[in-house]
Amino acid sequence: MTAEPHIMLIVLLSLLTLVLIWLSLVLAGLEAAVTRVTRSSLNNLTLETQTDEDLTKFARMKKIERIARVQTLVTDRNATASSAAFFRIVFNIFCGVLLTTIASQFTPEWWIDLIVGVVGALVVGFLSVMFRPRMTGTTKPLDVMVKHSRLLKIAVVLTPFAKITGVGKGFREERDSNLSDDEEIEKVHHEQGKAMVDRMIEATTLDPEVAEMLRNVVTLSETLTREIMVPRTDMVCVNEHETLTSTLQLFSRSGFSRIPVIGDSVDELVGMAYLKDAVRAIAFNPEAGSREVRTLVRDPLLVPESKPTDDLFHQMQRQRQHIAVVVDEYGGIAGLVTIEDAIEQIVGELEDEHDRSQKQEPEKVGPSTWRVPARTPIADLEEIFEIDIDEDDVDTVYGLLTKLLGRVPVVGESAITHGLRLTAVDSAGRRKKVSMIVVEPSAPFVATSVKNAKGASNGETTDTNERNTPSQGGNR
Repeated sequence: MTAEPHIMLIVLLSLLTLVLIWLSLVLAGLEAAVTRVTRSSLNNLTLETQTDEDLTKFARMKKIERIARVQTLVTDRNATASSAAFFRIVFNIFCGVLLTTIASQFTPEWWIDLIVGVVGALVVGFLSVMFRPRMTGTTKPLDVMVKHSRLLKIAVVLTPFAKITGVGKGFREERDSNLSDDEEIEKVHHEQGKAMVDRMIEATTLDPEVAEMLRNVVTLSETLTREIMVPRTDMVCVNEHETLTSTLQLFSRSGFSRIPVIGDSVDELVGMAYLKDAVRAIAFNPEAGSREVRTLVRDPLLVPESKPTDDLFHQMQRQRQHIAVVVDEYGGIAGLVTIEDAIEQIVGELEDEHDRSQKQEPEKVGPSTWRVPARTPIADLEEIFEIDIDEDDVDTVYGLLTKLLGRVPVVGESAITHGLRLTAVDSAGRRKKVSMIVVEPSAPFVATSVKNAKGASNGETTDTNERNTPSQGGNR
């Protein structure tokens, strides 16, 4: 008579354990399915259900109700998946407790009961993890969500942190409601990838530079081409009627191996001039130096400024192009971009043996001659030469020289203003932008008379570039 209650207890605990195991497996499948179901697929299923003549009115209403419940659950995927994961873990723990209780009916040793419970919980957890991809692989995730929508809804309601995790998420999902199925799934997987990389970096002792590169790889698709391009104001271009000799000089002074060839304006793009082509043409035929550069242009690669950086990188790899011209939404030239720009988004700034670091302070190199960094404020120049330069629209010496020339300066070009001669003498960085400018009194002015001569020379601007090469702003 005393053995029957124990048998009944074991049976009840065993049935309860089986129920919890089933719930754990179902929640594991729901946890994976919630990241694969899209709103547009739910809308399509709703239309199919409404037009399905094989269903009764009652069955149709019930199914539409379940679909509407799923639509609410996928509004905040993170909160829904977290709720499923939370209760899956809770059920695994309860399975271990129940197995410990069942084992205690057969043996009085507490440590044996504890081992049985721990091993049982681990086995159930392993089965739920293994069952999750199998469940969503053999069955459509949408069907899984619709079939068990009530169970998942109860889990979300009972989870204390579900609403906290979902704060502000619904608005972002609402803004992305116009995404297609593939785009929405890709967005979800992208967010999961970023979270996985963050967890891996936090859990391991990776070098900070390696960790930063991993983050940059994951976020590469979030960077648009217009964020990394050289703007059109910094492009160095050559007119299509320039000779090959003049173009070679521009190649040498600018430090670039590829330069856009334009007509009357930057938007009138003719093609791309390559240093190798110009050298090859002149090396075997010196008389070819008088030819116009337009005879050697290549077709440019055009890309939109809204193109993601990772897509740009892969396109340039496939087409074996190292430079591309960026166009805006109106078809105008927005700038230039190279494959090195995309790589720099992952590994950081790239410099070669020609990219010298420059001093950041003005240096006196003669009695009245100063060598100043390009970014030196005009106020410092006024203090050095004791003059007043009234320029409201530029703030640096580089900006002043650019304004005077009407284009982006290259090494060797100079201009005169307020009795001072500004000469670009050095460039640095992979983009070969002018880094150092020599400032000296212009003949017949002397340092002591610059201030007095301001009225006579105010606004005077002279381009002393001997080559007179037309250029518009710096590519690489």
